[in-house]
Amino acid sequence: MVQIKTPEQIAKMRAAGLVVAAIHAATREAAVPGASTKDLDEVARKVLAEHGAKSNFLGYGGFPATICTSVNDVVVHGIPSEEVVLKDGDIISIDCGAIIDGWHGDAAYTAFVGSGHAPELVELSRVTEESMWAGIAAMKQGNRLVDVSRAIETYIRRQPKPGGGKYGIIEDYGGHGIGTEMHMDPHLLNYVDRRRGKGPKLVPGFCLAIEPMVSLGTPRTEVLSDDWTVITTDGTWSSHWEHSVALTPQGPLVLTAPDGGRAKLAEHGIQAAPDPLA
Repeated sequence: MVQIKTPEQIAKMRAAGLVVAAIHAATREAAVPGASTKDLDEVARKVLAEHGAKSNFLGYGGFPATICTSVNDVVVHGIPSEEVVLKDGDIISIDCGAIIDGWHGDAAYTAFVGSGHAPELVELSRVTEESMWAGIAAMKQGNRLVDVSRAIETYIRRQPKPGGGKYGIIEDYGGHGIGTEMHMDPHLLNYVDRRRGKGPKLVPGFCLAIEPMVSLGTPRTEVLSDDWTVITTDGTWSSHWEHSVALTPQGPLVLTAPDGGRAKLAEHGIQAAPDPLA
């Protein structure tokens, strides 16, 4: 069953989403050469405390930290550690969430550590982020879940990969519903699988965490012995972007974007829904 939210509930999710946005801003600033991924986790903990929010990652299925810190070939679910120290030229995907009054926010971004990154890495992150926005733009009344998947996949497939070949759209992980829990129905693929059908219709109150994960090579992954860290099977680097989005009668509201998604949705000719907390 898909949980449909009322406007009042969406406003509470927006409050949680703004905490997630604050964590993103603070960890992005702290993701510098010499910082450990454990340092970034401490930054996130402080932001949560300052906003009176709870982490929805810490303890989830036994996860031992507040954020996921996925460096280079780690796709998702990297565990913060004092031993993992960022260096110039790394890329890191930071995934985090927050709970306010029982309602969840969840979002991720990819950051560049230091300088001198290869053009293919810059393009990898851009393609992943823009595919997320293509999926967000497809959150329209009358569309179905598969239309979001199709928008993400189509954008990625149309982008030329520097050096040739194709981007790997990660197969084993995708987006999800979000609300009173972090992970809820429906599961959102980042590609079209015709065996799964069209999925539910998108109606006001429908909330999704849209999160493409893309690699420079394979779409396949494996989980390390810690039972959390997911890496690409061929060692190629990857990018992960995510926003939590609510569909309202006035259009999509990006709950975890500081501006509610206004600027990026305008690039798609879409007006973001009014911010209930503005």
